[in-house]
Amino acid sequence: MLFNSIEFIIFLPVVFILYWFVFKKTKWQNGFIIVASYLFYGWWDWRFLLLIALTSLCSYLSGIGIERHEGNRRRQKGISALNIVLNLLILCCFKYFNFFSENLALLFKTFGYELNGFTLNVLLPVGISFYTFQALSYTIDVYRHKLKATHDPVAFFAFIGFFPQLVAGPIERATALLPQFSRPRTFDYDRAVDGMRQMLWGFFKKIVVADNCALFANGVFENYDTMSGSSLFMGAFFFTVQIYGDFSGYSDIAVGTARLFGIDLMRNFNCPYFSRNMAEFWRRWHISLTTWFRDYVYIPLGGSREGRWKSIRNTMIIFLVSGFWHGANWTFVVWGAFHALLFIPLLLSGRNGRYRDTVAERRLFPSLKECMQMTLTFGLALAGWIIFRAESIGQAAGYLKRMCDPSLFTVPVMPGVEVTRTLPSTLFFIAVLFVTEWCHREKAHGLDIKIQSQSLRYIIYLALLLALLLFKATEPATFVYFQF
Repeated sequence: MLFNSIEFIIFLPVVFILYWFVFKKTKWQNGFIIVASYLFYGWWDWRFLLLIALTSLCSYLSGIGIERHEGNRRRQKGISALNIVLNLLILCCFKYFNFFSENLALLFKTFGYELNGFTLNVLLPVGISFYTFQALSYTIDVYRHKLKATHDPVAFFAFIGFFPQLVAGPIERATALLPQFSRPRTFDYDRAVDGMRQMLWGFFKKIVVADNCALFANGVFENYDTMSGSSLFMGAFFFTVQIYGDFSGYSDIAVGTARLFGIDLMRNFNCPYFSRNMAEFWRRWHISLTTWFRDYVYIPLGGSREGRWKSIRNTMIIFLVSGFWHGANWTFVVWGAFHALLFIPLLLSGRNGRYRDTVAERRLFPSLKECMQMTLTFGLALAGWIIFRAESIGQAAGYLKRMCDPSLFTVPVMPGVEVTRTLPSTLFFIAVLFVTEWCHREKAHGLDIKIQSQSLRYIIYLALLLALLLFKATEPATFVYFQF
């Protein structure tokens, strides 16, 4: 079920009313959350429910098994490893089997051998990468004694299947989210209102900004080999805005929806395009995934504690694995390598830990130096998104090559849409997005504002609602990260 669909508009208030006014006890609320979440997830394909139920059951049992063998570290390690391997095998079969099979056949063909690659004709379950990593965090944290194993299967299944963040995150840690399903929850009007504001801002970013940017980005990428450098740059710019508006918009809707049910989710985006270098960018972009890889891969590999070369090795591993996590395509691996090459010089010079504050803190305007830093970082991110968006490495290379020829300095032409009607409004709403987030970059979200005038608040809300109705793209688009 899509957030930006009629079904969800009907689904959410019904679930909200039943949750607070019918199922008042915590255990009943948790059970109802499971039912609602499985309905939400099964709306795409009921068969996907078998996988998420299996992941939940295996992870739940692994936690109990680890606890029961307290004192026998070898047995605990075996149980933990078994659950991790099982979940990763499920993920790899659905997401990466065909990739490895096809590339193995190509490798043999390079050496003159014909190998009939076997592929699976299966659908990729929506959100499998997200809920698999969430389940793995539970097993690992129980094994590390950071969390006690839960004996409440209802609370655990609700933790894995919680519908707002089920299919595209944030990837919550069991230490943060699972205890919330064990505590009584009471309705908080102020939290609910703030959650609705964040949802409204997320819908604006997705429907008004991202979906309209997609019209231009898709038109350019589909015809990149016939277009000027300036048009290619604009196409890359629109995709850069699209993927931020799309993914951070989803996160805002997810976090806001969770607050309606008395649940707090972590912040997943923190104004990443206002970053002053690429290290800061990665502290602000897809925070839940970045910190997951840091805590469960980078630090166990030794982090930056074991010398310069191992730090470089661990950094490369993290970015390559992160890229591959996004999908079974070499473009994602190259995208990860590209960001690793941008990050390593900062690591070696000791500048990767700088800029943990907010840019231009307590100032309205940034300094000239900060402007230059943010422009450079945005440009590097844009180049990376070209690789990310391309269907092949050849297309990415061709796109970048054509974009950097002298036609970069000509007037761009946008294909495939009613430019005179759509382009001005899209550019206007992009400006609204960036100006609003700049002015509220120290807040939790773009509408986290304190306005005393009730009339002014309602004018802002009404303006955003009208924008959603009048400037939405012709068809609701799925969220970009659903494919991951």
